[in-house]
Amino acid sequence: MNLKEIKEIITLMNEHGLGEIEIEREGLKLKLKKSVLEAQAAAPTAHYAVESIPAPKAAPAAFVPAAIDVAAKNTKEIKSPMVGTFYHSPSPEAAPFVEAGQTVEIGQVVCIVEAMKLMNEIKSEVRGKVIEVAVENAEPVEFGQTLFILEPV
Repeated sequence: MNLKEIKEIITLMNEHGLGEIEIEREGLKLKLKKSVLEAQAAAPTAHYAVESIPAPKAAPAAFVPAAIDVAAKNTKEIKSPMVGTFYHSPSPEAAPFVEAGQTVEIGQVVCIVEAMKLMNEIKSEVRGKVIEVAVENAEPVEFGQTLFILEPV
């Protein structure tokens, strides 16, 4: 790991309001933690508050009933395992990995999350029908953010 990569990690921490991050790669363990004063100075701003609360793309009235309807069903979520940028397809010209209405199998690649210029394939851990793709292409995602909602089959 070189200085440029460490600076990119610090930039990601600042952009996403992270106070601490730990990375292990090829026998190297890197742990970055902001001091109490830095963490207070970088307290969540309106920008971070918007990112931490899933903001609907449509009018709020249209979003809430759909969320209640989905919660009432037996559904599973595929969540982001990291902070990064969500991509529906392997390249801009390619078709999406999966779309709403499609059935996915266990281990099937459903999207890519780019983190620090590394493309990480996200695979389904359940077999099911995609009810909703919860993120737009090339949109930033947070750790634990719902990417897909599936109805197990």
